[in-house]
Amino acid sequence: MGAGSATRRRLRALAEYDVLALTALIWFLAKFLRYAFPPLFPTFRETLGVSSSVLGVAFTAMLTVYAAMQFPSGALADRIGARRVIVAGALVTGVGALVLTVPVPDALALGALGGGMLLVGLGTGVHKTVAVRLLSRLYPGRTGRALGVLDTLGAFGGVAAPAVVVAVTGATLAGVAVPWLDWHALFLAGAVAAGGLALLFGRSAPAPGATGLDTGGGTAEGGDGTVGGGDATGDETDAADGLRRYAALFREPVFAVFVLATVCFSFAYNGAVAFLPLYLTDAAGLPGTTASLLYSGLFAVSLVQLVTGDLSDRVGRLPVIAATLALATGGLLALLSVSGVLAVGAAVLAFGLGAHGFRPVRGAYLAAVIPEASAGGGLGVVRTLLMGVGAFAPAVVGGVADATGFGAAFGVLGAALAAALALTGVVVVVER
Repeated sequence: MGAGSATRRRLRALAEYDVLALTALIWFLAKFLRYAFPPLFPTFRETLGVSSSVLGVAFTAMLTVYAAMQFPSGALADRIGARRVIVAGALVTGVGALVLTVPVPDALALGALGGGMLLVGLGTGVHKTVAVRLLSRLYPGRTGRALGVLDTLGAFGGVAAPAVVVAVTGATLAGVAVPWLDWHALFLAGAVAAGGLALLFGRSAPAPGATGLDTGGGTAEGGDGTVGGGDATGDETDAADGLRRYAALFREPVFAVFVLATVCFSFAYNGAVAFLPLYLTDAAGLPGTTASLLYSGLFAVSLVQLVTGDLSDRVGRLPVIAATLALATGGLLALLSVSGVLAVGAAVLAFGLGAHGFRPVRGAYLAAVIPEASAGGGLGVVRTLLMGVGAFAPAVVGGVADATGFGAAFGVLGAALAAALALTGVVVVVER
């Protein structure tokens, strides 16, 4: 009897985390599908006969749609609940993946690719903001742990994607290529997974208003359907005051310089992530399989963010920010000059360690310097700037690569990272 009770308690404890597990798996799938595209760019360029510029514009369009969905998804979740928004996002992602699996005539192939990528960007773009909101409410005493699971599992979507691309593009049966097992099969599996996760999440997540959680469409206070019983005029005044408060943040020179540094970093990181596989094959002369595995390694080292986050609490945020940016800059600049698998691989890993190590500490620094009254909107404004500028990087890299080669294109990214490092140095000096 005692053993049976203990087993039931353990099962109930595990059941408490079903929403976390499903939310993290949807985020894993989102990252997996997005980062499956860059390793496939060489295949797309060959089979579709398109340039790097076209592929860069397509990736930029997907990231732009992704960035544009951040605020609307949060606002929609406030009205109808996080469960419905996350389910809808997973279903749209599945439809986008399904579009990529449908055989179409050559004349329509590029349009189908672009349309599928846009739908993937749209569907995945609604997830993170709403997921953070939901998990923080479901696990109030364990929010940090829950978000750590979410981000870590999401990062491993980037690890898995290149490896799966290598597997499906090189699949053979008794030495003969399997015509139906190629990159189309990857997206078909993604579509099925998205549909299944949407169904499971819809059945497991709390309904709006349940146990006081996920109160989309409900009233937080004041029984008249408004938060605190406010009126339209008050809302408009609050909105105007909020905009002035956010704009005032950028009148602080140190804050503005740091945001500019993070914008430069975002541009460099997004451009490198979008075209690293092509750079490794075209400029570094590595085989496609090796390039994909190194691309996977770029995300595998994302676990370093657990170390840099803890280190920043011990020695301070700005020293860790400067050190990680220096490592990322050194890795990217080294990539432009070294040759051979070992040297190139070391440069890629150095860039990955620095870039991933920088990101959580950047967020902690911004959260610390933005006044509490402006924290949510201030971070939202900065996040929109970073994602918006970063979204244009693939188009720029693709255009420069077509005009002068990937060496010059990645040189632009190296210059952007060097600028981020220099601007951070200014902040460090001023803050001393």
